[in-house]
Amino acid sequence: MRSVGSLLAAVSICTFAACYPAGSGRSPDGPLRDLRRQNIVHTDQVAQSYDFVIVGGGTSGLVLASRLSEDSNTTVLVLEAGDTGDAVSSSIDVPGNAYYSSLLGTSYDWAYTTVPQPSAGNRSLPWPRGKVLGGSSAINGMYLVRPSAEEVDAWSSMVDSGSQWSWDSLFSAMKTSETFTPPSPQIQAEGNILYDNSSRGFSGPLHASYPGYMMPAVGNWTQTLSDVGIPATTDAYGGDGWGSFIATSSINPSNWTRSYSRSAYIDPLPPRPNLAIVANATVTRIVFSNTTQGNLTAVAVEYASARGASAATVGVGKEVILASGAIGSPHVLMLSGVGPADVLQAAGVPVQVELPGVGQHLQDHIATQVVWQTSEQTAASIHAANATTLPDGTSSPFLSFINSATAYANITNLLGDGASAFQSQIAGELAQSSMTLVPSQNPEVVAGYEAIYNVTLNQFLMSPVGQVEILLSLTGTALGAQSITIQAALQHPFSQGRIWINSSDPFDYPVIDPQYLSHPADTVMLREGLKLARAIGNTAPLSSAMQTELAPGPSVSSDDDWDAWLATQIQTEYHPSCSCAMLPQSQGGVVDANLKVYGLANVRVADASVFPIQFAAHLQAPTYGLAEQAAQLIRNTYNGASSSSSTSSSSSGSISPTTSPSSDRSNAAVSYGPGSQTFSVASAVLLVLVSQLF
Repeated sequence: MRSVGSLLAAVSICTFAACYPAGSGRSPDGPLRDLRRQNIVHTDQVAQSYDFVIVGGGTSGLVLASRLSEDSNTTVLVLEAGDTGDAVSSSIDVPGNAYYSSLLGTSYDWAYTTVPQPSAGNRSLPWPRGKVLGGSSAINGMYLVRPSAEEVDAWSSMVDSGSQWSWDSLFSAMKTSETFTPPSPQIQAEGNILYDNSSRGFSGPLHASYPGYMMPAVGNWTQTLSDVGIPATTDAYGGDGWGSFIATSSINPSNWTRSYSRSAYIDPLPPRPNLAIVANATVTRIVFSNTTQGNLTAVAVEYASARGASAATVGVGKEVILASGAIGSPHVLMLSGVGPADVLQAAGVPVQVELPGVGQHLQDHIATQVVWQTSEQTAASIHAANATTLPDGTSSPFLSFINSATAYANITNLLGDGASAFQSQIAGELAQSSMTLVPSQNPEVVAGYEAIYNVTLNQFLMSPVGQVEILLSLTGTALGAQSITIQAALQHPFSQGRIWINSSDPFDYPVIDPQYLSHPADTVMLREGLKLARAIGNTAPLSSAMQTELAPGPSVSSDDDWDAWLATQIQTEYHPSCSCAMLPQSQGGVVDANLKVYGLANVRVADASVFPIQFAAHLQAPTYGLAEQAAQLIRNTYNGASSSSSTSSSSSGSISPTTSPSSDRSNAAVSYGPGSQTFSVASAVLLVLVSQLF
């Protein structure tokens, strides 16, 4: 997720953004609203039971809902704790409003906070997560950056999954999820953008593209990075995701709107009588019964609209699928009696299955930034596009501009010849770290900590894979409108934390302790990343946009200075994961290679919480790929195919967006593959007529 501080040209740009009608694209009133809500139902329309009950209507949950309901003989229910988002569609749909009219801190944000972090100035840090249909894909900064093949194959080897979670499989699934649109020749030239069509998908629901406006400083990015020793990559999406590049974003270029899990996978669907999506429905627990196999079977899911409201129960015919993310999924498991016994007993929750790894192995990317005063020329380029007010209802290429200049610096970029000695030092600290830094002394959890530590140390650290992400932020900083930042974000932390409950009330938030910077190697890598950020900002041609360094400023120069400063500045990069890790149960794992929770016969987790390691990437793209793979795996289970079938054998009904000629701010027109329900002629005509009104 991108920086969300104060804004460049804040007053004039916000005024410009305000001319965009708040209801455009998904007005809370009128026929378009009804058309796009056709699979969203009220609680009194929920049936007594469904084959699949999906807990969470976020990034992965709506992918699963769309794909599983392609089988017309399968019933699917989604329970989402947040609202539909219709009332705030402008904040969601206009890409620039991720900065100009953010939903962070509103009722559409879970607004979690961590416990005080001793190594980060004893601060309690905010952890925003989307509480709305679409989840965090509806409020994030829209980066679509994929992990590297080395990282994904390392994950696969940790669970002995064969090819099921290999790079080739995830690569195919990520391509299945997207429709890539190359930049226009003008934008490509202005941004100095390189891309390779062979690594992209062209028939998936999610739009992947570039903004319709490019600030000149972006065009200087890859040349500047090359001059400091980080070469440009010609294809960051085919498995070698390191070096510098201009990233794609989840933007629909036919109308310059955000493309996210709801607009991509749900809104284009015709009415499906086998699919029901319920907003404002917080799952309070999963109800189990015993089976002869020794595993517990989920027979129902309980949910409520708010604290103190009466709970409702819906039956489960086949499976419960948790898709509530790195915080929500372990939270629901623990509320249901699945997790560390000591935690459950202390919270007053009866233990159903003792599973010590639930909530453990928590990892996150942390970031901070170097800030400069920008030059007048750069400020002028930002203001220039605001010279003309667009007619109401017209989409704006300018407001589609969001940060995209990216680089992944490896350990040699950071430490040079000192990299090998650094690796040896970390290796020598494993035994001490296992004794003092693991949030649980359960031997299974400790074994998992060591497994993750060793993969990070021995497979990633000395490889070309990025250890720190470097980001150019032109859209906002806490230090004034006319300033530019270069961010540094740690990608493979050696620090691990945990999530746990201290209450049986499902409306009480879980406790979050990422244990930021508890391992000293994390401080070293982030410090060196910040030094690199400073060097980049002082190197031509990018330096032409920079003037005085505002933060941390020239007084911070020694390693001790940097370490003390960054500890008071770090924040989340909005990428928590690993809290329901796909690992052997003997290593504190929560799910197996088929995403099934250990000890439960018919409960799976399918979201970013199952990744056992952090990727050098933003988590949106791999989470879409994971969800596509999970849906195919589940369908294969019940349709008689092998569960290890690759996603490349496409599902029976694919959603294939095509460019719409209208100015409609909804997603473009959609065609449906064989096996999906037919979009009736009447519905198609209505959609065309309505699209001309907005």
